[in-house]
Amino acid sequence: MHAVILAGGQGVRLRPYTTALPKPLVPIGDRYTILEIILNQLAARGFRSVTLAINHLGELIRAFAGDGSRWGMTIEYLTEDAPLSTVGPLFGLRDRLPERFLVMNGDVLTDLDYGDLLHSHELSGAALTVATAERPLKIDFGVLTVDGPRLIAFTEKPTYHYQVSMGVYAMSRAVLHGYPAGLPFGFDQLLLDLLAREEYPQTYAFKGFWVDVGRPEDYDRVNRDFAELAPILLPSPDGAAV
Repeated sequence: MHAVILAGGQGVRLRPYTTALPKPLVPIGDRYTILEIILNQLAARGFRSVTLAINHLGELIRAFAGDGSRWGMTIEYLTEDAPLSTVGPLFGLRDRLPERFLVMNGDVLTDLDYGDLLHSHELSGAALTVATAERPLKIDFGVLTVDGPRLIAFTEKPTYHYQVSMGVYAMSRAVLHGYPAGLPFGFDQLLLDLLAREEYPQTYAFKGFWVDVGRPEDYDRVNRDFAELAPILLPSPDGAAV
């Protein structure tokens, strides 16, 4: 039960909040940080070891999380000398990772059961399992269907529904083979490589709470609603930290 948390981004979209703090350490509910909530959740689901991939203001993350003992787990660090995107940090860890493990962005708040995701991945036999959530996209215009010069259908301001990646994955170590350490590489590139080889990833559909705390409006909304969100985001029934 090992997790890799990608915490090396510069948090550009969340400025000015991330001017002095890395995004995983921005405060939530005046009492917690994003990273603290994630580590509490992982510990409650049975994870006992975590790798934190750090870069931007990484020493603040190291000082905050320490060796992980306050969560009953072991935390080790991978410091990126240069930005490696979302999969690149894993290539240098390949020989130290278990056969199957969790990978997640360090700015995700959700009540997803991380342990069940990893178990589902193990049962599937896939190289990669992507946690997905449904998101609506409303089009603020009338949408036309055309055939050459002819307009053959019209829909007024439709709403389309898409399955999107939550930024949480279960992965098998074998999927990292063949890529050199130090290569900047994103999950989009990995997915396209797998699809090109017809090694189709599995999906894990999730219908609970999920937010990527990447924009100021999302961050403000989470803080504004945290009293209601605490019981589902924090492991203990009374909403207190473990």
